[in-house]
Amino acid sequence: MEHRIVQYRLEQGALEVAFMEEMFTEFSGKKTAVEIMQRLQDREHLILISLGNSLEDPTLEVPVAFKVGHELRQHETNLQLGDLVSRLGESVKFSGRKVFYSWIGGTRREWRGEGHYRALTEQQEEWAHRHGYDELVVKTKNKFYTMRATLDHLRFDVIKFEPHRVDTTESKVYLSKQLSPDTLRQHLTSRSIVEAA
Repeated sequence: MEHRIVQYRLEQGALEVAFMEEMFTEFSGKKTAVEIMQRLQDREHLILISLGNSLEDPTLEVPVAFKVGHELRQHETNLQLGDLVSRLGESVKFSGRKVFYSWIGGTRREWRGEGHYRALTEQQEEWAHRHGYDELVVKTKNKFYTMRATLDHLRFDVIKFEPHRVDTTESKVYLSKQLSPDTLRQHLTSRSIVEAA
């Protein structure tokens, strides 16, 4: 199966992602288009959406998965990103290196298990490597077992675990992957990429 992926520019991509996030009942704190644009403006970023066949009409393609990532700097002025860099502490080396943060993403329930998330992650890795990034970092919650399994298959390493005081499923898991030409040779998905008009 070839995955069709669309790469979006900031404004249109932010609107598409905000619309898609509304379809995820398990997401709390869904991002608005304005929040997405504020986070991504003035920094290198990538907005990808994977297309799949509509359940109602298989001849039509609909957006079924998305992934948004951006540059993460050693000295962040954004409070949330500054906190993230601080939490990463000694786990990620920033000095003299480019670090890419895989920020938000997901696959709609009806299209899970078809490899969309893996294809988006592999495309993100390819783009980040091509743009000179040395490492890709992801933060997730312990309860997202399927996502963690995919990241495990993609050879992401757990670099930090932050236990939640009350509910272990809410614990935070930080993962990382070093990017190199060898990383790209391990990719398994077939993908075609188009830029949104």
